[in-house]
Amino acid sequence: MKFGLRYCNTGPYVDPVRGAELVQAGEAAGFESAWTVEHTVVPSNYTSTYPYHESGKMAGGQDDFDLPDPLIWMSYMAGVTSTINFATGILIVPQHNPVVAAKQIATLDHMSNGRILLGIGVGWLEEEFDAIGVPFADRGARTDEYIAVMRELWTSDSPTFHGQFVNFDDTHCRPQPAQGSVPIIVGGDTKPAARRAGRLGDGYFPARGAPQEMLDLARRTAEENGRDPDALEITTSIPEDLDEIPALAARGVSRLLVPVTSVAGPATAISGADDVARWAEIVEKYADV
Repeated sequence: MKFGLRYCNTGPYVDPVRGAELVQAGEAAGFESAWTVEHTVVPSNYTSTYPYHESGKMAGGQDDFDLPDPLIWMSYMAGVTSTINFATGILIVPQHNPVVAAKQIATLDHMSNGRILLGIGVGWLEEEFDAIGVPFADRGARTDEYIAVMRELWTSDSPTFHGQFVNFDDTHCRPQPAQGSVPIIVGGDTKPAARRAGRLGDGYFPARGAPQEMLDLARRTAEENGRDPDALEITTSIPEDLDEIPALAARGVSRLLVPVTSVAGPATAISGADDVARWAEIVEKYADV
């Protein structure tokens, strides 16, 4: 079982000193990864429903909270660490130009010696799409195509792609990732997200809990698409009762995320960098389940 810190570019860790202290403490305690979250803008008084809180609002209904760009935050923190991985949970893929994003992500992976995990999603905040100038209705189709575009640029000797939204021939994007590619972890607790994970993902992150229906759907979809369902890495939230961890492992969960703030919804489980050290024993206890 691997453990990650969630969501590290929020709350007090917007401050670079406190953020660095957090991820350095996490690295020392044996945490495998530090996870970020993304919203480029949050239009005031949005009416789209936030799917992960009963109020339909994120951050307790606040619209003007600080939320650094995840890739830039990760770049800074990768420079003050050496082994901990950095992940987006999630990057809203259809809001990004996939060629530019592929370049940024590959550069970060290359310079961090292969420590990047790309958690992706389609997004839910329509008003944000409007502000950025990206059609909300086709975000699913864009996400699927953009994943293929980025993988082509990361892995091909002569990258060529012709799709609905992106077209290029023999177009090099160097450096390519240190890992050969970047693992793509599909986030979301909807059936389309589970199916997308099965079809296209290296992993699946249901966001809240580990609903068996969604895990089964992701694995079944993988099998239907000629992929190994057991190769799909499952990430989910740390359970309130740590005694449940072996049961989650038996269901195929291999990474648990521990909230460091409550900005994104889950209750804070780690109150600061000084509080991280007590998790070292927990990380070690469950490492082999």
